[in-house]
Amino acid sequence: MASNTLRTRLVMVGGFFGAILALSLSVAFSSGSGITGGGKVEESPEAKASFHSAAGNCLTWKQPDASDIHLVPCAQEHLYEVTGVVNIADKYPAGAPAPTVDQWREIALNKCTDGTEGYLHEKLDPYGRFTVSALRPGNDEWAAGDRDMRCVLQWAAPGGALQPITGPVAGQSQAAVWEPGTCLALAGKTVGNPIACTQPHAYEIVGKLDLKTRFTSGYPAQKDQKTWLDTECNNVVQRYAGGVDLTAQQLTLTWDLREQESWDAGSTLVNCKVGAKLPDNSGLAPITGSIRQAAQDAPQDPNQQGGQPGQTRQSGSGGGN
Repeated sequence: MASNTLRTRLVMVGGFFGAILALSLSVAFSSGSGITGGGKVEESPEAKASFHSAAGNCLTWKQPDASDIHLVPCAQEHLYEVTGVVNIADKYPAGAPAPTVDQWREIALNKCTDGTEGYLHEKLDPYGRFTVSALRPGNDEWAAGDRDMRCVLQWAAPGGALQPITGPVAGQSQAAVWEPGTCLALAGKTVGNPIACTQPHAYEIVGKLDLKTRFTSGYPAQKDQKTWLDTECNNVVQRYAGGVDLTAQQLTLTWDLREQESWDAGSTLVNCKVGAKLPDNSGLAPITGSIRQAAQDAPQDPNQQGGQPGQTRQSGSGGGN
């Protein structure tokens, strides 16, 4: 088949916005404009099996063009979990032209989201870690009459980079949280992909909390989340980097908030994180280095009591990235 790398066959459903912006379900499509060379490329048997996989199969790859895509046990690290196969022959019979890019987007959005919840036997958090994508037939397969689209689940960082998943998604927390010590790149004025903390970044994750440890009787209003997290995240950052003076470094402690839909899907985990704002408050400013190292390098004040230096407090975003 021609140009049969993954990017020519991916219909991506999901929105990847920075943590300060509200997440919403949107659609993107990888057009394959970066493909070079032309002509036909022979698929490996492993790739062919991947593009014809069944619900419950997991797929991964290492090469940037995904030419080495192959099936792996879901217990191992993977990038996709197939949730179902949708046949669209009723609307696109033999001889019909392939859907346009916009039509593929609409088909994937309409067909994969509900089917994925049926596959999981639970709600899909619309603001959560896992998003829906789809693999469509290649051009040659379409011409030969293949009308099957494979719906998949993926975990994409705010900047779009796919993150490895270990184990089936069903039963895992869908909360869009990161492990403490993770730094997220600065993409323009908002949040991007995980990056080394020695590089300029938007946020450093300093902790992970479970709202259910405090709110046991149902979804808490966001003002109540803010009140609790204001105290708890300040405690967390001191455990993470005792002695750090955020005010002196012009840093801001912030945190995630959860929407009702996320809570109903079981997403009760949130991150505490440290960032910095641009002087005009138009977005995030770059930070370089970990606050842990900054705390270690800072001179100690023998008169400081309780390990609670002055800090800038700000309510967190609801995006959870």
